[in-house]
Amino acid sequence: MDEEVDHCGGDGVVAQDFPRRIGATPGPGVFDNHPVTDEKRCLTLRVVVPDTTQKGANVEVRVLVDGRDILADAFTEGPGEDPKYLLVPGGPLTAESVPHEVRLAEASCTEGCCGALYVTIQRDGDYVLWDAWRNPDEDEVDLPAFRFEVQEYQRQVERATADRSWEWPARTVARLLEQDLRERTAWLARWECELGAVSAWPWEPDQINVFLFHPGRSAIREDRPWLQFRMVLAVPSDAPADQAERLAEQLVAADPRQAAEVCGGSPEFARQLGYPWPQRR
Repeated sequence: MDEEVDHCGGDGVVAQDFPRRIGATPGPGVFDNHPVTDEKRCLTLRVVVPDTTQKGANVEVRVLVDGRDILADAFTEGPGEDPKYLLVPGGPLTAESVPHEVRLAEASCTEGCCGALYVTIQRDGDYVLWDAWRNPDEDEVDLPAFRFEVQEYQRQVERATADRSWEWPARTVARLLEQDLRERTAWLARWECELGAVSAWPWEPDQINVFLFHPGRSAIREDRPWLQFRMVLAVPSDAPADQAERLAEQLVAADPRQAAEVCGGSPEFARQLGYPWPQRR
């Protein structure tokens, strides 16, 4: 299931047959050996939700330029970034006069193993420039610089960011719950915890996962004992906003570690912090 927002005027074209599946072999790149010019390009941001039978596959943002999926051309080691990180108000795709680098995709086995795809975004007068493509795992990326008309670009990013029609109910609950919990910092400080993420996965459509760090991510950086906890919450058929509010009230009422299980860290860290290490099946 995928959703797209295409606002490139009457000439905007969306390809219907580009390879979306990770690992698919891309055809000849339409941008191969294309000179860098001031020609205006058409940007389309497409959210792709994998089938529920694809365990481990998550939602991704596919980037199309003139109807061509540039990830299929330039990076097939893993999916595009999750819209949770890429499509947020004032997020990384926002173009400003100061250039900044954005990661568009990461290898399924992590960036440190097989790389990622980065682009530098900058507003340049009436245009937005995408340039300086980079993959830490390769010497160079075979993509040219792209220029987008600034108003069309901003409209595309804003519309894609605002469009939530692709979300399933649990994903909506997870998003609203995370927003709520991040505004309630005192409850986690009381229990020496830090919120990691609230996630909903397509292959588990009726539940969400709340991840916590104890005592916090700083312990990882400082080489102190730490644990990660996971709490699995069922999502009934109530309205997502009501569910998120109710779950938030339940979570902040008590020590969240008592209702969660250890899912990260080490057996030695668990022993030092006074928690049982889970027995792997």
